[in-house]
Amino acid sequence: MDIVLTMSGYIFNIPLPFFGLPRRQMARVRIYSGWEFDQVQNQRIRIRLKAFDHRLIDASTQEIVDTAKRTGAQVRGPIPLPTRKERFTILVSPHVNKDARDQYEIRTHKRMLDIVEPTEKTVDALMKLDLAAGVEVQISLG
Repeated sequence: MDIVLTMSGYIFNIPLPFFGLPRRQMARVRIYSGWEFDQVQNQRIRIRLKAFDHRLIDASTQEIVDTAKRTGAQVRGPIPLPTRKERFTILVSPHVNKDARDQYEIRTHKRMLDIVEPTEKTVDALMKLDLAAGVEVQISLG
């Protein structure tokens, strides 16, 4: 089951049909003033973070790690993923002088961490966590 954080709220992708799945793969989700799930063996939460500023993503990652460890969950990571570099070249002159150019670059930094065997306290603490603006968070349960 994947949970994708968006600006408008949460999108839950629940595999159907539910009846054919083994018990250890199912997670029950209730939505009322938050959400909870039944802890199942081999449960794992994978969190992927993206940001343009590496200091911002490192601070957010450290905040997530501290919160997860404080609630008694094991954390694997943060794992730095390859940085995506987009380069743009723009002609400065409006007519001639092709040699006069400006080059710009946008770097997208990515981090990944796994929370192994999370408890209900871990999930509640992560849902209440307020991260900095400019950090994209993607959470998946597996």
